[in-house]
Parts: sequence; structure tokens; C-alpha cells
Amino acid sequence: MGNNFQNIDQLITEKGSTKKSLIPILQAIQKEYNYLPEDVLKYVAKKTEISAAEIIGVASFYSQFRLAPVGEHMIKVCVGTACHVKGAGQVYDAFRREFKLSDGEETDESGKYTLEKVACLGCCTLAPVVQIDGTTYGHVAPDQVGQIIEDFESQVGKKNPKKARKADGSEIKGEIRIGLGSCCVASGSKEIQQEVENVVNESGLRVNLKHVGCVGMCHQVPLVEIVPNEGEPTLYAKVKPEDVKDIVESHFEAPGLFTKLKNKLIHTVETIQTDRNWDGVQRYEISMREKPVASFLGKQIPIATEYRGIINPLDVDEYIKRSGFTSLKKVLETMSSDEVIEEVKESGIRGRGGAGFPTGLKWSLVKKEKSDTKYIICNGDEGDPGAFMDRMLLESYPYRVIEGMVIAAYAVGIHEGYFYIRAEYPLAVKRIREAIKICKEKNYLGENILGSGFHLNLQIYEGAGAFVCGEESALIASIEGNRGFPRMRPPFPAQSGLWGKPTLVNNTETLAQISYILREGSDGFKGIGTEKSAGTKVFALAGKVARGGLIEVPMGITVKQVIEEIGGGIANGRKFKAVQIGGPSGGCIPAEFADTPIDYESLSEMGAMMGSGGLVVLDDTDCMVDIARYFLSFTQEESCGKCTFCRVGTKRMLDILENITSGKGKQGDIEELEHLAEWTSKGSLCGLGRTAPNPVLSTLKYFREEYEAHINGVCPTGKCTSLITYSVNDECIGCTKCVQKCPVDAIPFTPHEKHSIDTELCIKCDACRAACPVDAIDVK
Repeated sequence: MGNNFQNIDQLITEKGSTKKSLIPILQAIQKEYNYLPEDVLKYVAKKTEISAAEIIGVASFYSQFRLAPVGEHMIKVCVGTACHVKGAGQVYDAFRREFKLSDGEETDESGKYTLEKVACLGCCTLAPVVQIDGTTYGHVAPDQVGQIIEDFESQVGKKNPKKARKADGSEIKGEIRIGLGSCCVASGSKEIQQEVENVVNESGLRVNLKHVGCVGMCHQVPLVEIVPNEGEPTLYAKVKPEDVKDIVESHFEAPGLFTKLKNKLIHTVETIQTDRNWDGVQRYEISMREKPVASFLGKQIPIATEYRGIINPLDVDEYIKRSGFTSLKKVLETMSSDEVIEEVKESGIRGRGGAGFPTGLKWSLVKKEKSDTKYIICNGDEGDPGAFMDRMLLESYPYRVIEGMVIAAYAVGIHEGYFYIRAEYPLAVKRIREAIKICKEKNYLGENILGSGFHLNLQIYEGAGAFVCGEESALIASIEGNRGFPRMRPPFPAQSGLWGKPTLVNNTETLAQISYILREGSDGFKGIGTEKSAGTKVFALAGKVARGGLIEVPMGITVKQVIEEIGGGIANGRKFKAVQIGGPSGGCIPAEFADTPIDYESLSEMGAMMGSGGLVVLDDTDCMVDIARYFLSFTQEESCGKCTFCRVGTKRMLDILENITSGKGKQGDIEELEHLAEWTSKGSLCGLGRTAPNPVLSTLKYFREEYEAHINGVCPTGKCTSLITYSVNDECIGCTKCVQKCPVDAIPFTPHEKHSIDTELCIKCDACRAACPVDAIDVK
């Protein structure tokens, strides 16, 4: 391993040999070896100031790091909230059966694949989601795992060579925009991009091909928008590669081709017609196959997501053309730091990443601290299982977030800062890194920014996988190279943060709204939303809703308006049951309170919270006890273990919920849950522990009868497998479709006869019920 040790020496030289450099060094080592070899860790300890105990302590704390060898390829099954309610557990079990893994095994016999669960992959509208290395598969069903493995293996090492574009010298006829956000890519937009390029090159068309970020309409991806020089744009949804040629030719007359009918409707493609161009606050009237439906974007107000779907994320000239860096120039040329802070205070903006602390007040607290060194951190960790707002903003609007950071740093007197971004968001990391480089070249970062004398340097720090690091003091500990333990406050980070210096920590979305406030004035922002909750909020709308995606709505909009008017109601004709807001720290709001306004105070009164903005819709097939158990399992696993109330309290609550959902519940369990929840909330050190009981308390408050039914041995929705039995009723026509789908041969092959299910063999995977064409499978 001598050569490899030489690589480690070089790595240590690049990163540094102090605790500050530990996590980046471990990330680089794992990237090279796919895990952290013991001899390499010992060598790092020998060559640095870091002890072996500290290295192992950090490596074992963060879920990203692996201390044992893994397969050649990693299969990550997302078990985030949206994926959980869509059946991710059954998908995971199907992969285990595919690889014949026994209990405790994660790697298949060949050593080629390692299977693991991950909290969230940030593609909630495609749930259930599976990722193999860098390839993401959405809407995965348990019976598709074999096809997925086959497809992945067919793609390994495959390259798509690009043809050189032909140019005939004629004028540009228009623009073709292709969505390349994470959800788009996971749904096949890369293939669409390649096909568009092929069609354009082969036909000799003179059009601009433009890559755009997230449009927000994740339920419609892949998206292609045709923007001719004359006439209105047309947005095509759910595009397939075979549709591309007809779409392009229906809008542009290529040399040597007969003119096609303008705005032809391709029968395989859903078409979304705009009622006006995407400028400022966009409105859409949607027609899908000429059948009008409610508007997805009609109730939305894009501020953080301004110019969505038309701006290239990394085209700085286009960002400038659309008022980009206007606020920064205004601030540096005409405003004092105190005036900037006052304008932010007047706007009423509150932190978009948690409980909603007033942003202007936080800035002023850091400003008044006397220190030669201060730091600013953009918190893009976003560990909630069911949220992808930060991912989308960082991927699609990197310059807007950077502009907000520079303004904040100027207002507070900061000259060095960090982007703290989840390592599971590689596209976000890539685009922010490139945007920082371009901003330095254009003098929007670095020394003497725009000739003002102010300087700011930013760098990226990739999170290593710990939900608790969304809490700002734990995040700071992580950057310092330590385990992500929260600390007692005061002192707050504003007084003593990163390396003991005053530190300003703001959420990605908060920073993305700053340039709008300074450009349009505080009154413009304050005029949106409610008196105590000003402006807009970005939500990840997912779950059992017809139209999920990334939405930005005014504060004060009701739950009902979001689900029905934006989300198009509940999917598959089911009945709305509840919405889970705020992730593991939030709570469930039942259907009878659908008129609840979405603002900080109203959600708190309902036992929920805004959180970072996960909004998962549940229907009448979802078990609320199972939902509570799911969130407790997440928070218990993510607990850093520092304080007893969180470490032990969440474990005891989870044990009770596991018993209740497996048919072992008993009288007194509900009261014990309430008792434990109260003391866990009171005694925990950080926000994770204090809010961990929220999902339990809110479901107990609104769905207590479901808990009581479980204790009596009945799961009303049939989701808790230990409490249900599958059987075949008299509607069975003997078609054998259920037989073909059963993975454990629990249904005998009896063609043209009523089938039966061997309950001893049945694993309750639900494959038979999904396959049955006549609803002949009963679950009781």
C-alpha cells in the first residue's frame, strides 16, 4: 500500500493536518477506497495532530462513512417520508430477496452490490426512489428490482458521443429549454437532452439549446419548453425520447423538411400551454391532452424561485440581465451596513430553516459583537426525510444564494464563509463550486468586491450525513472536525460560534430571498403573507397528492388550497386524511383542519411546525401509528446520544410504538407514550430532541382511536403487516397474475380456479393485491 500512502501524504498536505481537515480527508479516502481502511486511518493518525481515537469517533458518528468493505456498486433505497408512504420498505425487501441476503448481510455473495437505506435522496415526487452509484430510478415497484439491476448493468461504461452541430448560417429560430434539475435527471431528462441535440444536429436547425434548473413541476418531468421567436412558448411534460423529433419539427421548419403544423399536439405528450411568458410572477393555465385542470402555479409567488424554468443556473450573464446582483450593487454603493440590517428587519423575514427566528435580529446580534474575525455559514444540510428545497435552490439558483450571502456578510462585517451542503447532493455541490469560481472571476466574490473595498471568500464544506447537523451548533462542530454534538446555549453562535468566533448561520432559502428584499424594498416583501409571517415559503409537496413538486406560496395560504388548488387533490381518487408538515420535528394536521393557514403561529397551535418545508400528504390508506413509528425510528437513529432525555426517551417511545404496530401493544401504552414525550421535549438539549415527540403527540391528539384499535389487535388501514392477513375472495377469476408476482410462491399455480394464499409462507408484500385485475385479494 506504499503508493496509496503517498496519496494520503499528498492529501494531508492539501487539506492540512489539524482536526479542521479531518472530515474532508475522510471523505477523500472513502471516495478512493469506497470505505475507510483501518491501516489508512492509523496512518492518518500517525501523520497528523489527530489521535486514532478522535478519528474513529468522527468516522463512526457520521452515517456517510463506512468502516468495512462494501461492494463495487452501492444501491441506496430512499426511505424518506414520501418514499415510506409509497412503499419503500417493500422495495428494500425486494432487493434483499433479489440478492438473497440473510439477516445482517448488506453485500451480495459476489461482492458486486451493497444495499443500504438512506434517509432522503431529495427526489420526493418520484417516490419510491432508488439510486445505484450516480443513477437514480423513480417510482420503483417491488417487482421491478430485477429490471433495475439489468438496466444499470447495461448502462455501466456506456457513453453517448455528441455530434458536432451543423450550422447553415441562417438566423436563430428560437430556443429549446430542457429541465436538468435532480428530479428531471432522475426521470430521464439527460436522454431527452441527448435526443434534442441529435434531432437539431441531424436536421440542421438553428436554435439555442438551453439547460434550465428546477421548474417546480416535478410531477410532470421530464420537461421540454419550446420558445419560438414569435408566438407563445409551449411546455411539454412527461416527454419520451421518441417524442422529441415530432415536438421539435412541429415548431421549427428545418431545412429540407416540409413545414409542420404549428403547435401540433403529440398524442403521447402532455402539453402545458402558457397564458403569458415566464417573467416576474408567473401564472399558468394548464391543459393536459386538451382537458383543462386547475393551475399548478396559479397560487404561487416566486421570490426565492424567481425566473424558474427559464434561467440557466450557471449563466452569470443571464442572471445579471434578469436583475441579478442589482441588490448587491445597491448595497455596496448606496447603503451602510446598519441600513441593510434595518431594511431586512422591516421586511419581517424570519428564518426559513426551523422555528422562524427573525433574520434581521440575528444579523444585528452578530453585527454588535466586537471581533476581528467573524464567519457566515449557509446551512444547506437539509436532513429532513421528505424535503428537497435547499437542494433545488442550490442547484437552480446558485448566484441568488451567493448574492444573499455577500449582502449578509457586508451587513454584519464578515469576510469568510462556508456553504455547508449535504454530500448526498452532488449536483448542488458541483454548481455552487462552479458559481463561486465564476463570481470570483467577475469580482462578485474575493477582494475589493465591485470596487467597494469589501472582501469575502467562500468555500464549500460537504456534510457527512447527520440529521443533527442541521442544528447550527452541531453544524459548527462538524465544520470544526468534531462529532456533530449540539452544545448548551447561551452562548449562541452569534456570540461564540465557529472556532469560538461570532458566526452568522442562515438557511439556504433565507439567503435566497435577501436580494429580492433589498431590490424591491421591505414593503414589497412585507406586503406578501401575514402580519407575523411575511413573504413566501418554499415547500416540497409530496406524498399522496396528484401533482407534487417544489412550490413557493405566500405565507397564510391554507393547507386545503395547497393540496386541492396546487396539488390537484389526492391521487387515485383516495380520500385526504392528513398532511405531515415540518419533517421529524413537525406534526400531522388532519383533514378536518384543512383550512389552517400555513404560518408559524398557526402551525405551532396545531402541534406542527414550519421546519425546513417538507409537506407530505397522506390519504386514507396511511396508518397514523405507523407514521409516528417511522418518524421516531428516524429521530432515534439520528440522535447524537449526548443527552439522556433524547437518547433514552426516543428509544423507549420507539419500543412502545414497535410493540403497538406489531400486535404486542397493551393497555397503558398510550399514557406511557404521552409521559415520555413530555419529558423528552422538556429535557433534551437541542431542537431535534425537543421536537422529536411532535409526530407522536400530534397523531395521538387527532388519531387516538387508531392507537386504541392497534392495541386491540386491529390496524384500520391494513398497513401494519403483523396485524393483517391476506386471503382470496370469490371475485377471483383464476388468471394467475397474482401467482406470477408472488416472490415466495405462497400462491399455488391453479389456472382457471379460485386461488388461495398460504399464510405461513406469505410475507405480506402486497404484490398480489397490486397485480389482481378484479380486486379479489382481501386484507383483514
